[in-house]
Amino acid sequence: MATVTMRDVAEYAGVSMATVSRVVNNDPNVAPKLRVRVLEAVQALGYHPNRAARRLRGSPGDVLGLLISDMQNPFFISVLAGVEEMAYANQMSVLVCNTGEDSARQQMYLNVMLAERVAGLIFVPTPSTTARSLTRVLEAGVPLILLDRRIEGLETDMLTVDNVRGAYAAVKHLIDLGYTRIAMIAGSAVLSTGSERQQGYRDALNAAGLGVDETLLKVGNSQRESGYRLARELMLSPQPPQAIFVANNLMTMGALQAIHELKLRIPEDVALVGFDDMPWSGELCPPLTAVSQPTYELGREAVHLLLRRLAEPDAPFRTVTLQTRLIVRESCGALLRRE
Repeated sequence: MATVTMRDVAEYAGVSMATVSRVVNNDPNVAPKLRVRVLEAVQALGYHPNRAARRLRGSPGDVLGLLISDMQNPFFISVLAGVEEMAYANQMSVLVCNTGEDSARQQMYLNVMLAERVAGLIFVPTPSTTARSLTRVLEAGVPLILLDRRIEGLETDMLTVDNVRGAYAAVKHLIDLGYTRIAMIAGSAVLSTGSERQQGYRDALNAAGLGVDETLLKVGNSQRESGYRLARELMLSPQPPQAIFVANNLMTMGALQAIHELKLRIPEDVALVGFDDMPWSGELCPPLTAVSQPTYELGREAVHLLLRRLAEPDAPFRTVTLQTRLIVRESCGALLRRE
């Protein structure tokens, strides 16, 4: 389906392109009958004005869309702060929608973004999202920035962190401390973040000559409940692990709950490392060793990528990868091993 242009609207309504431009830009100096005729043509053809061009002409009030997958996750709260701050600095506002990892809700909110004619969309896709499901967005010419998760077969600007390297560093740290039975509570490999962190776990074990014991690799759904359930399963098994690497912050919270309920000590009975450094990680007992993601910078850089795309719509697509950092605290057993 070809993209509807301003020329198409002008021909359909029997007016000039200048008149169409004035209507979509809310120029008050348009006769009411002409305005109605143009708006009817816009509705009939499904035309979406090029807000990118309007922004470059300095038009105020442009809105960017931010579609995230879990508003309760502290990761996305920090990302949102970075997006909002960078958008405000560029005289743009932010329309935020939360899909709750639900594909039907995601599609509804994508339609909302199109109806609101956002200048561009920063998008964290649900696990089942395909390139084909975004056809309408792409045909409308809305610039799209993928955040955190990849979509197979979709060519667009992308912003992520080095998940493989971050997971590798966490597991290697545990290996360097002398642990050999290291479990992982992973997110689903359907998501690029899940598969990449699993790869980092496997790479670190294989590089150390330990190999991967598949009974120690448990896959959850990135929610607290699965972290709780899988940590109990691991620690109640006949051969429990010496250490657990957990692939996201919500599952880490669940794992902590399970370990405490079983009256096990961290790190004496089991060491723990999480992926995502939560604001209160250092206040836990014991403080949590974690892979820190530059969440605020992710939000800011996503807006920067979007502004670049608006200014240079034909520029080559870019993938920007930010680096993680391992923050060593007591839960991994580093202090215990030194003593």
